Amino acid sequence: MPPFTRPLTLVLLHFLLRVLTPLPLRLLHGLGSALGGGLAWYPGRTQHYARTNIDLCFPEQSTEQRERLYRASLRELGKCALEYPAVLRRKPQHLERWIRGVSGEEHLIEAYRRGRGVILATPHLGCWEILGPWLAARYPFAALYRPPRNPLVEPILLQSRTRNGARVFPITPTGIRHLLRELRSGTITLILPDQEPDGAEPFAPFFGQPAKTMTLLSRLAEKSGATVLFIFAERLPRGAGFQIRVLEAEEEIASKDLERATAALNRGVMACVRMAPAQYSWPYRRFHTQPDGRRLYKVKRKR
Repeated sequence: MPPFTRPLTLVLLHFLLRVLTPLPLRLLHGLGSALGGGLAWYPGRTQHYARTNIDLCFPEQSTEQRERLYRASLRELGKCALEYPAVLRRKPQHLERWIRGVSGEEHLIEAYRRGRGVILATPHLGCWEILGPWLAARYPFAALYRPPRNPLVEPILLQSRTRNGARVFPITPTGIRHLLRELRSGTITLILPDQEPDGAEPFAPFFGQPAKTMTLLSRLAEKSGATVLFIFAERLPRGAGFQIRVLEAEEEIASKDLERATAALNRGVMACVRMAPAQYSWPYRRFHTQPDGRRLYKVKRKR
């Protein structure tokens, strides 16, 4: 970005944050649903990627069922976009009011009491950003983060994610070593496990399709002895708030055999997605890299 445009971008970003942050959740979700519903009627990369992924992952469903899921997923995408500024900027005690319940919390409490650390695998499902403030208010909490492409956004993200005393480390060798020490001391961390990783990572089945899958989570679990659980914040209807859900992970997720570990990781992500399929981030190009070099997406994304 040319230097002279950066102040304008920052001004616009802060303007949007100021406008959207104080709005009630019901209004944010209503506006977001309308925005996403409108997107479903227009062709574009977001729509193409979402359709392609849904068709690949649910071939057993009828065309009508997949179309309903596609349209519902874009409405949820709109809700996610408009709730995001409020989740980033509101005080943690305000966000607490949006949490309507926690199912499976006994798994998290038991894992934390073991004192070996807890790794929470958090798919891009529902409202993942609200989990950090909620966890940091209850447990010693640290997390890795990937610096955003736009450097203007990074200070806003860091300020948000360090609320309630949370510690964050960049995804670098040094940052990963810091997080490993935190886990060994009994800390809880969140890791988003369903992005396509760089490097020579293995492929594991994801809804019947080969997907390049991260090994970082499994390697951290194996080295630290931390318990792995899955967690996500499901968006409730009509802006009623969020239901946090905690699920147990398979023991194989911490296996030294990385093919078995990544397969278990993806099975856990799929179990979460099946609980709220419309709230998954279907526009993400999860199958961009294929072991045979095929191109599953016909629209090229601008770099």
